[in-house]
Amino acid sequence: MNHILVIDDDPATRYLIKSILEDAGYAVLLAPGGEEGLTMFRHHQIPLVITDILMPGTDGLAVIRELLAFAPQTRVIALSGGGMILTAEISLQIARKMGAFRTMAKPFTRKDLLQLVAEVLQIPLPAQEPAPLAADSPS
Repeated sequence: MNHILVIDDDPATRYLIKSILEDAGYAVLLAPGGEEGLTMFRHHQIPLVITDILMPGTDGLAVIRELLAFAPQTRVIALSGGGMILTAEISLQIARKMGAFRTMAKPFTRKDLLQLVAEVLQIPLPAQEPAPLAADSPS
């Protein structure tokens, strides 16, 4: 069974994604923000993370940066509905440049989400050495 971590500050979006993915047979963990999501990821090493970009506190761009520094093989789907300063298109372009495998604008359809998740989980990844943890780096 494929496990997926969903990080989004909007409870309605989190539970909608969870419902769609669980109905399709995925195991889903939820986090209400970036910091909680990173903590859950460190404990569970989940192969796919779906994160919102615009969140208070630790935003999705920081999540992507931390996830890929800690576990470069992690697949990330970035979501955005845009905000007051950044449009969805701009925030998703930035997410792609930071290493998100795929991006999707909100709102999205059930079909689009499931198709994207299936596509991302089938992408073969090149073998890479994990990046050292910050605590392991020489001072």
